[in-house]
Amino acid sequence: MSNDKVLQHEGLVVIKPLREIERVVAPMRERVGSYARLIQELFGESGKALTVFGAVLIDGFNVDRDTVRSVLVVERIELSLLRRLADRGAKLGKTGVAAPLIMTPDHIRTSLDTFPLELMEIQQQHVTLFGQDYFNELTFENVHVRLQCERELKRILIGMRQGLLASAGRERLVPMMGKDAADDLVRTLRGLLWLKGHKEFKDAIEVVAQIETLTTRKLPGLRTAVHSAMPAGWKDFDHLYHDVEALGEIVNAW
Repeated sequence: MSNDKVLQHEGLVVIKPLREIERVVAPMRERVGSYARLIQELFGESGKALTVFGAVLIDGFNVDRDTVRSVLVVERIELSLLRRLADRGAKLGKTGVAAPLIMTPDHIRTSLDTFPLELMEIQQQHVTLFGQDYFNELTFENVHVRLQCERELKRILIGMRQGLLASAGRERLVPMMGKDAADDLVRTLRGLLWLKGHKEFKDAIEVVAQIETLTTRKLPGLRTAVHSAMPAGWKDFDHLYHDVEALGEIVNAW
């Protein structure tokens, strides 16, 4: 791209320099940089900001297993532009970059009461590569966080039960279901820690350890699910289910 410019539609799009790209883990830095430039090329001025968050900013990111998660803030939702990005989906997936969450500034502002856990997860560990940081100054109400924590624990239990029925006895699917449930559960546990005054980011293993301390209960199923080095099977899935059940009862009593 000569002169850091590319043509898009009928206008000229300036590729903005990326900020704090060095915070991205070294093995993914070049890929994330290419992804950010692609977003600018495709969306132009409609792409107001790109924020990456989560594991790609901390040591321990596994290039073969983990994916880059991001939020693209746009001025307005344009399906034609989303379709252009979707056409690049397979290629991005091979580089370890997941499809971004698409939000508008208004959507962020009006979601603080309905999706506080998702926004909190972004806020706690993120870097905005270009554009305005829409997440750093967000504030959350205890009542909204607590309600979503309760709702998520119930939803996770229902999902595990339905997933088990849908597996139709295929044991190979059980570890995958446990991992999916654990990813959602860790986000919920971060919300519980936030309610108890622990508002800084912690990785999944630290989250489990702190929840065990707060609840004075061991969570063997959850520990196995978040620890990639440990094998998982039916026994671990069963332990995880009962961990979630217990956490739901504990939260109801808080």
